[in-house]
Amino acid sequence: MSNWADGRTDDRQDRYGNGAANAEPEGARAMPQIRRTAPPPPRRPAEPTPGYGRAQGPGGGHGRVPDQGGGYGDGAAHAAGGHDDGYNTGQVYGRGGPAGPGGHRHGPTGGGPGGRSPRGPRGPRTSAPDWRKRIKIGGIAFIVALLTVSVGTYFWADSKMRREVDLGQLKDRPAAGEGTNYLIVGSDSREGLSDSDKKELHTGSADGKRTDSMMIVHTGDNGTTMLSLPRDSYVTIPAFTGKKSGKSFPAATHKLNQAYADGGPELLAQTIEFNTGLRIDHYAEIGFGGFRNLVDALGGVEMCLDKPLKDRDSGADFKAGCQELNGAQSLAFVRQRHQEADQDLGRMRNQQKFLNTLANQAASPSTILNPFRLYPVIGSGLDTLIVDKDMELWDLTSMFWAMKGATGGDGKQMTVPIASANFPTRSDGVAVKWDTAKAKQLFDQLKKDEKVTVSDK
Repeated sequence: MSNWADGRTDDRQDRYGNGAANAEPEGARAMPQIRRTAPPPPRRPAEPTPGYGRAQGPGGGHGRVPDQGGGYGDGAAHAAGGHDDGYNTGQVYGRGGPAGPGGHRHGPTGGGPGGRSPRGPRGPRTSAPDWRKRIKIGGIAFIVALLTVSVGTYFWADSKMRREVDLGQLKDRPAAGEGTNYLIVGSDSREGLSDSDKKELHTGSADGKRTDSMMIVHTGDNGTTMLSLPRDSYVTIPAFTGKKSGKSFPAATHKLNQAYADGGPELLAQTIEFNTGLRIDHYAEIGFGGFRNLVDALGGVEMCLDKPLKDRDSGADFKAGCQELNGAQSLAFVRQRHQEADQDLGRMRNQQKFLNTLANQAASPSTILNPFRLYPVIGSGLDTLIVDKDMELWDLTSMFWAMKGATGGDGKQMTVPIASANFPTRSDGVAVKWDTAKAKQLFDQLKKDEKVTVSDK
């Protein structure tokens, strides 16, 4: 009788057992190379552990284990009691994958269910730059810098304004109307000009100051009206007291520029208010030198002329067509009058055209957004521009924008309606007499900020 259990063959007896002569089976023999343990439960993916190709058993020890695909990838020890199962002597290369020659695994996948082993945590990783955060911070920094520069520029420019005219001392002022009225004056002041400058600019060397041009710029809900007042207008100058002499003068009728000569900007403004019924909100005056410097700081002003223009007294000498005028040429252009058939009236049309072009160029993006042009313009203009004591930089900016819009939309450029350009007077020679009825209608429309329907023809 065989010592082997049923189903065992002699062949296996010869290979694995010694056999026995007796009928009793041999006692159980210890066979350390064979383990008779219960099959392990289905394995779950191991918790990530630092590094690759190592697994931690329940007892805290680390061992290398074969994966279910037969290779040696990452896996967790699963022997009961925390010890390994004896198959942990293989060398792990990489993360595992299909076994290659020599039993090593290559490729991105390891053992475990589906041929992929769990991956442990990676080491410290440097995060990519957060560009959105950087852009946001950079944008905020740019806005802060822009605001700082803008505020600094505003206060710098505001401090340069020459607030020398006190409109608050005017007497018997008309009630304020709708909209805003700016009185803009070009004087023949030679302040700051050398003898060579006077010769170049054809200004002469007369003492004192007189008005070379005067205009009211009215702006409101119905657009901007640029209204020129001839300096030879025959008007009533109200009673006043001389600044230097302290002497009182009664009301009298004279040419408009006589008011400036007798009492300066304040008497001029008071005379205009008295004869128009319009309340002057702000005053701005510029002399010959300041005008030239302002144009040069802008890099010149482009003007388009319908015909050649030449005037020996002002120095104007221009061909027909579009051309860029520098400061000296621009001054000659706005002062010339002898070539015009209506002399002063023709000169006022040229002045309006030039100031509108000047304002458009000064308010253009190429000037405002270019600090190398903007700062010289502000510096040269404000150094010589005389304004009233209540004028703020914002008011001055609004005035330029109003001048800029005088030729567009509801804008209008005109001269006060004239009845006679050669009105004889007893003491002042030939003067300009206003058309009283049309002028009154015009002033009423401006005071109420209505659309101007009056013509200066």
